[in-house]
Amino acid sequence: MVQKQQHSVEALLRHKDLLPELKVIGEKVIHGERLTMEDGVLLFEKAGLSFVGALANFVREKLHGDITYFNRNFHIEPTNVCVFTCSFCSYSRLYAKREEGWELSIEQMMHMVKSYDGKPVTEVHIVGGVHPKMNLQFFMDLMRQIKAHRPGLHIKGYTPVELDYMFRKAKVTPEEGMKMLKEAGLDSLPGGGAEIFHPEIRSQICDDKVDAEGWLHIHEVAHNLGMHSNATMLYGHIEEYRHRIDHMKRLRDLQDKTGGFNTFIPLKFRNKQNDMSDVPECSVVEDMRMYAIARLFLDNFPHLKAYWPMLGRENAQLTLSFGVNDIDGTIDDTTKIYSMAGSEEQNPALTTGELVNLIRQVRRIPVERDTLYNVIRDYNKFETEESVSNGIPYK
Repeated sequence: MVQKQQHSVEALLRHKDLLPELKVIGEKVIHGERLTMEDGVLLFEKAGLSFVGALANFVREKLHGDITYFNRNFHIEPTNVCVFTCSFCSYSRLYAKREEGWELSIEQMMHMVKSYDGKPVTEVHIVGGVHPKMNLQFFMDLMRQIKAHRPGLHIKGYTPVELDYMFRKAKVTPEEGMKMLKEAGLDSLPGGGAEIFHPEIRSQICDDKVDAEGWLHIHEVAHNLGMHSNATMLYGHIEEYRHRIDHMKRLRDLQDKTGGFNTFIPLKFRNKQNDMSDVPECSVVEDMRMYAIARLFLDNFPHLKAYWPMLGRENAQLTLSFGVNDIDGTIDDTTKIYSMAGSEEQNPALTTGELVNLIRQVRRIPVERDTLYNVIRDYNKFETEESVSNGIPYK
């Protein structure tokens, strides 16, 4: 398959109308050579969707073939009350107006965890607003109770925005704080809070929270403790192409140093119910270009994920031809962060059978994974949604 794809890409590079500089980039990709920042910007500025898509699909199939990963997870959002004021955020409520939001107790969150008893979920994803009373000790107590109740459940939690505030309030260093959280049960970090690293943009959209250096440092500390993490980028608002490439370059540099990132997740800006509602959302074409160029530029990231509740199911399927090899998990209908921003999925939940069929409809192979990409089950041997739900393989 890879050899066939390479022949297809080589034919594309021989097209008489292809710009010489794009041909050079294409040859770099075929031979596994690293793209420069200038290459990345040029792809955004000059390359067509079919060109970057073909190259990204070549890389995707070279790395993973047709395998497309998903996991069974659920989200806990402890609060939408937040001390920060990010202009793109449709989710949070200021601490001064906390009566407009929600604040979950440990008891309430444990009730959510227990509601999944007997169900084959492998991960709980915990992120939310930055609440002054939900401090380091609060979350350590929560995780200890989760692990005591269900030791095998992987806890992926807390963005560097949350962590930086916790650590400063507790008067501990990131090194001390991350060690404490790991000992309390934290297994890995999500990728949120990265937004756009470049100060030209960060100062305009989220000036009062942890900066790029702080975000990267916390992930580096986690990697040094043997923990893995994800990375994100909020794209499609006021940033320029050079800001996107700068962001990915910083991630690529840290990955060279630690190897601790599992996956990169581009997050599409949504303009509903926030202070940037005057900024138009980018097109689906631009979404696909973003995914494709990310797959080409982030050569040391093993996985590229599309978050299907944000993009919608059909667009998530489309990304699987533009470098993506993971479409996240079954999730559930409690996740509010993106639905409040105007995402395509207002009730973001899929059964395992539905998710398997979503992947299979575009001729990819659905594989269930855990958080660290260990294979749990290859669903390629299940014929229909009913057989998946009933656990009956076909012959």
